[in-house]
Amino acid sequence: QVQLVESGGGLVQPGGSLRLSCAASGSFWSVNAMGWYRQAPGKERELVATITRGGNTNYADSVKGRFTISRDNARNTVYLQMNSLKPEDTAVYHCNADLWALGAGHSMDYWGKGTLVTVSS
Repeated sequence: QVQLVESGGGLVQPGGSLRLSCAASGSFWSVNAMGWYRQAPGKERELVATITRGGNTNYADSVKGRFTISRDNARNTVYLQMNSLKPEDTAVYHCNADLWALGAGHSMDYWGKGTLVTVSS
């Protein structure tokens, strides 16, 4: 059983910072690309940032220069450092991982349940 568990969400004022974490647990061979997506009320889920196992990153234009994605391969954990937060960053943030579980014939996408980030004064 593979799980992705996010933490670090909460309420923050505009201009503030938060750091999200997501750890993969369970039985798997490898964790490939990992990433963060978000879904605001009434909107579709959108990509925030991704990172390959080797550390190559990709960001949505809306968060470039403000958010930083990183990972610890030894801990199978991905982080999202969010600075200069804006009200429009309010959303449920979901962790994603392309992961090869034991017993599976190929890698698959796994999702966490999400953590709520609210940016408001």
